[in-house]
Amino acid sequence: MMCRRDRIRAKIMACVEIVDTGYKTPCHLWTGPDSGAGRGGGYPRMSLDGQTVAVHIVNWTNEHGYVPGKKQLDHLCRQRRCIRDDHLELVTAKRNAIRREEANGRRQTPKRKRHAQPILEAAE
Repeated sequence: MMCRRDRIRAKIMACVEIVDTGYKTPCHLWTGPDSGAGRGGGYPRMSLDGQTVAVHIVNWTNEHGYVPGKKQLDHLCRQRRCIRDDHLELVTAKRNAIRREEANGRRQTPKRKRHAQPILEAAE
């Protein structure tokens, strides 16, 4: 008899296609339903115990435990439909937003600020 963790893993993997997207290792792309095409859409969704849940979060929780309240999962591979747990990283909302903007080319990595050197009076 399979334990709950194994049943969840099997249910998830039944809708996964392994695809080389150019990241370090192939992505596990969800082929089932997603959150739609609107703002913030395109994330994998599934039904679990009668509730619609985000598949990448369920997979992470199943393998690593709960996502802390102040953290989010960032897709390092930049593929929203990827649910592979080693392509996800726990980050703050701010870090996730910065990475998203950098990936979309809307934010430049900040350069170190140069401080003006004090002007020294010439010795008289």
